[in-house]
Amino acid sequence: MGHRRCITLQVESKIVLDQFIRYIQLERNFSVHTVREYEYDITEFLSFLVSEGITDLKEVEYLHARNYVTKLYDNKLARTSISRKISSIRSFFRFLNREFNINDAAFRSLYHPKKEKRLPHFFYEEELSQLFEKNLGEDSKSIRNIALLELLYATGIRVSECTSIELEDIDFQYSIIRVMGKGRKERIIPFGQFAHEALLKYIEDVRPKLIKNNSHRKLFVNMRGGELTSRGVSYILEEMINKAAMNTKIYPHMLRHTFATHLLNNGADIRTVQELLGHASLSSTQKYTHVTKEHLRSTYINAHPRA
Repeated sequence: MGHRRCITLQVESKIVLDQFIRYIQLERNFSVHTVREYEYDITEFLSFLVSEGITDLKEVEYLHARNYVTKLYDNKLARTSISRKISSIRSFFRFLNREFNINDAAFRSLYHPKKEKRLPHFFYEEELSQLFEKNLGEDSKSIRNIALLELLYATGIRVSECTSIELEDIDFQYSIIRVMGKGRKERIIPFGQFAHEALLKYIEDVRPKLIKNNSHRKLFVNMRGGELTSRGVSYILEEMINKAAMNTKIYPHMLRHTFATHLLNNGADIRTVQELLGHASLSSTQKYTHVTKEHLRSTYINAHPRA
């Protein structure tokens, strides 16, 4: 009997979760990446409820929420990840409260862990030059990879934004690109001569060979001609790091950090950087000023005779 009631919870929760996903897609205009994270976080929590013997979403109390967060800490998750999961589940229960009159107090009163104050990881200009130099080549794969790297560094776009770009989004006459950011907010970003030449070479000489019988209009494709995914971008960057024999980790967002840090290091206005990154709040951009201050401090200590 208990097993059957748990299955009922799974079925009912799937129905309301589907409704919630449609709500954040259509009414809140959340990005595909954000929707995927919300769905993953909530599904994970619903599985936890089943394992705890909860038979109805109305039975969820503060104790269950606290036990779940304790489990996340026991699994050594970062506070940023835990904070995101709490936000996802809290939004879900807020929706349940409004649509089905289910009490949302369990997560509403739950403590939100503070984010760790970690400085963003970025590449120094010399490191980035090495990464570009060691990956140059005239084969299709090298040309595509360099075009990808040039665009990520030239624009600071998110990986989800990068994989969504279509051919029509690029204007080579003015060297600008249109991307759809978080909350489906469109922004226009300029790119420089290096990215201009790399993209043009890739689009004219390589993409037609790779695309084959595929008919999609996505800018970047994998070696079989399919749409390049976020995971595919991460894999390409790891390959490039290994090819350059660089003893460091890389992930797509690191190039976004590098873009912002290099702009600020070279005198760019923080409001301009905020607009280019697509940050809704200036506080999101200000973390890069801490990086530049730390860079100035380390340069001073290494260079000044009496430092």
